[in-house]
Amino acid sequence: MNRNSSVDLVIIGLGYVGLPLARAASASGLKVVGLDRSPTVVRGLSSGTSHIDDISDTDLRTMLDQGFRAVSAPEIIADAAAVVICVPTPLTEHGAPNLGAVDSAVADIAAHLRPGTLVVLESTTYPGTTDEIVRPRLEAGGLKAGIDFYLAFSPERIDPGNPTYGLENTPKVVGGTTPDCTKAARALYERFVGSVVEAKGTREAEMAKLLENTYRHVNIALVNEMAMFCREIGVDLWDAIGCASSKPFGFAPFYPGPGVGGHCIPIDPNYLSYKVRSLGIPFRFVELAQEINQRMPAHVVSRAADLLNQQGRPIRGSRVLLLGVTYKPDISDQRESPAVDVAELLLARGAELAYYDSRVADWTVEGTPVPRVEDYLAGAAEADLTILLQQHSELNLAELADQARLLFDTRGKSADHPQVVKL
Repeated sequence: MNRNSSVDLVIIGLGYVGLPLARAASASGLKVVGLDRSPTVVRGLSSGTSHIDDISDTDLRTMLDQGFRAVSAPEIIADAAAVVICVPTPLTEHGAPNLGAVDSAVADIAAHLRPGTLVVLESTTYPGTTDEIVRPRLEAGGLKAGIDFYLAFSPERIDPGNPTYGLENTPKVVGGTTPDCTKAARALYERFVGSVVEAKGTREAEMAKLLENTYRHVNIALVNEMAMFCREIGVDLWDAIGCASSKPFGFAPFYPGPGVGGHCIPIDPNYLSYKVRSLGIPFRFVELAQEINQRMPAHVVSRAADLLNQQGRPIRGSRVLLLGVTYKPDISDQRESPAVDVAELLLARGAELAYYDSRVADWTVEGTPVPRVEDYLAGAAEADLTILLQQHSELNLAELADQARLLFDTRGKSADHPQVVKL
């Protein structure tokens, strides 16, 4: 790598992926600079205020003491031995990959690239992006990957809120455009990650990330579809899953819910299906899984309407309390949360909505502010129907079942109770 540098590592994008990476690298003794286009993010981090769940303000102050700093000027790239891209890769409104943030990051790197620099893309994308998109743009200035600079892909595996596995103890996959590029990327990550796994190349590393999340996507769709008919045939699906989980081989448990959310499962499989479709080949498994998982919020609302009807109440005018509006338990991240779709459908059918989530102070759905209750037990006692969308650890489900007029548990976490109905 470039030894004539004053910065060991520049991380572009200081969100749920980039900031934990910066923490781990800073703790290992590397001189780390975070580069983000948002002045608000840079100001907050510089003053010691974190904007993500996995990094506390105390963690951030430790990072600052270790020499970490956040900037918005891309000129810092010229001083870096290594640059890692951790920007978002969302979908367009038509479901196609949106690589706008990657394009901007690559343009900044190309303008300041120096011989010997290692460039790593961590942002999720389709196989071929590193070699077909990133590499030509970086080589346009005359430097060649594998000769003058190093280029690799290393998929992020951040799981927000996971108390067991973080960046340091989750194996890191790396794949370079050449063996020397792989070696350079490995040397970087071995400074602060316990185990590094070498892929054959960038395409294999890119595919590994998509395979991981497509596997989860398809299996969640499987149990979501089962949930739709198990009730009709009198089967407790959660009990069946528990029994199947007793098998010590050949089975991994997945659980139904009101839909899928977050930065991976609703997004990543679309990158794979986009690439496959560009070859003229149908990718039926992923497309069917997407269809099933996207149908779950409507299924939840349909069940809610049926439950209210059984109580002699129409959904229009009924008071409905939503518990937990984030996409995962015990975090504040609302990205792609199915709670939004559930709320939109309930509002469209005339329900009077309220919500409780200790991690979300204000919640707006389609421009409509949803009232927040301060006491979820009292709110459930007053609501005609309470829907558990996300189980945060502070929710006492036994007390909730006793207090609620009717509890619709979409996560299957409640014990059997006369006032509880599971998805």
